[in-house]
Amino acid sequence: MFTLWRCLSSRNLYVVLLGPASAPLGVHWNLISREIIILTMAQAKIHQAKMIEAANGKFSRSMSMADRSGRLLESLDQLEIRVEALREAATSMEQERECLLDMIQSIKNSEEMRSICDGEREELSLTANRLLGRTLTVEISVEIIRNSTQEDALRKATSLIDELAAKLLDDMDGARKGLMALHAACVTEAPPVPIDTKFQTIVITCALEDQKKIKRRLETLIRNVDNAEKNIKIMDHQKVDDLNSANGK
Repeated sequence: MFTLWRCLSSRNLYVVLLGPASAPLGVHWNLISREIIILTMAQAKIHQAKMIEAANGKFSRSMSMADRSGRLLESLDQLEIRVEALREAATSMEQERECLLDMIQSIKNSEEMRSICDGEREELSLTANRLLGRTLTVEISVEIIRNSTQEDALRKATSLIDELAAKLLDDMDGARKGLMALHAACVTEAPPVPIDTKFQTIVITCALEDQKKIKRRLETLIRNVDNAEKNIKIMDHQKVDDLNSANGK
């Protein structure tokens, strides 16, 4: 009577035919076959264990890399928030600097400054100049990232504003109207003055931060023109009063 043994390994299929136990050859063959079966099964188990270990190792490394990538991305997202907050804070400080300079100049050129005695005016002017100098020692620069189209648009917008600013001394009223038209192109609400559509097209092409700066510069120029007109009227009125006093009126 024969017994059929089959052992499947990862590489070969072993078929072992065991003969009768009474035959010396069968006994010898039986021992050899059992050793082959045990060895083959052991090799199969080792190979299977290596395959499982390799698969688990690859999966663990993938999960670990995904976790690290996620943590790095989260850190960068948090840093991006802080970077934008830093830029906003620096921009606010830049605006505060401009506001302080404007206020100091307004006080120096105000009607109240001219209406006080010479001694007090000199003392206050020294204080104003000291504050002006200290403010100018603060330098804040927030670089704006622009593409070539935005850079070209900024140059055009700056050139148009500079042209009107240069005309203020020769034609203040006309230059003021031009500045108002440029400013009207920078606001969303319907302005009470005509809009410079050409300038509006240029400003829209500029970077968003540049648009805000252009608008602030125009507002500062218009405010300075208004203050200058008031000062001129006051000086003219004083001249008339002095002339009337000299004539005994």
